Amino acid sequence: MRYFLSLPILLVLFVLAGCGRTPLQEQQAYVFGTRVEVLIVSAEPEQGRQAIAAVLREFDRLHRAYHAWQASELTELNAAIAAGKPRTVTPELAAFVGEAQALSRQGDYLFDPGIGELIKLWGFQADEFKAELPPPGEIKAWLAKKPSIADIVIDGNSIRSRNRHVALDFGGYLKGVALDRAAAILRSQGINNALINIGGNVMALGSKEGKKWRVGIQHPRQPGPMATVSLEDGEAIGTSGDYQRFFEVNGKRYPHLLDPRSGYPADHTQAVTVLIPAGSKAGTLSDASSKPIFIAGAAGWRDMAAQMGIAQVLRVDSNDRIFVTAALHRRLEFIGQPPAIEIVP
Repeated sequence: MRYFLSLPILLVLFVLAGCGRTPLQEQQAYVFGTRVEVLIVSAEPEQGRQAIAAVLREFDRLHRAYHAWQASELTELNAAIAAGKPRTVTPELAAFVGEAQALSRQGDYLFDPGIGELIKLWGFQADEFKAELPPPGEIKAWLAKKPSIADIVIDGNSIRSRNRHVALDFGGYLKGVALDRAAAILRSQGINNALINIGGNVMALGSKEGKKWRVGIQHPRQPGPMATVSLEDGEAIGTSGDYQRFFEVNGKRYPHLLDPRSGYPADHTQAVTVLIPAGSKAGTLSDASSKPIFIAGAAGWRDMAAQMGIAQVLRVDSNDRIFVTAALHRRLEFIGQPPAIEIVP
């Protein structure tokens, strides 16, 4: 029995020129349980250092304030929910809960930050998790309780739940929020050309000396990227994959992408990549929208993408078949021999 934590989701191709005219600055850190990278182009080294430091401080603040499993404002809210009590929270947390609730509703609650108890049953809340299955009876009991972020009631900054078994976990949402925050911080400090990578959720700002930032789409079962795509200013790209956090029991893979309808990990998809146009919430959508598309599976992924307004999607199913929307296919540059792909409208 084995467990795995694979990083990053996307291979970022920085294409650094050894004799570039404009200084490039890069810094890495480990936040949100993953590796983050901030790369900026700035002719002023001190300006660049200060901007990167501001971004990493904000990442650390978000991680600490809204960690679902270590003492934080979110754990205090979850404790109140479990006790059947309302709790007054900060305006920021109230806004996050409301936004996550709206995104979940749009995705038919296949992405549901209210399933923290199920995440804990499977052990995926930990940085290192055991390769063992939860008792079927416990999953059945969780399903009977039907906890969902839909049960949350927000009244200004007061939050309560109609279901005591709701436990909020922003693991599939906060990295995207952090991308949008990073972009805003960098621009406010005069940095207009940068690449931000949070565990494979990537946002591009501007360009690198006039050349578009280029990122690779990781093949879920092979080393290296299967294709690359050049990003426009403000675009974001994100991937949900069964190769990021998973364990194996008796040769079967159990990834962290849980289907709240069954209580078990989705096993019909290896990876889903979405590309989001520039906008104030591009980062948030790059993180939150890939999950329901992944979990929807063969019969529903395309309809789910359309329902969420996501036009650029690539999906690899459990049989290694690759499907890509025409809007994204036009932008892909394949490495080596292009694989067999089914292009869908």
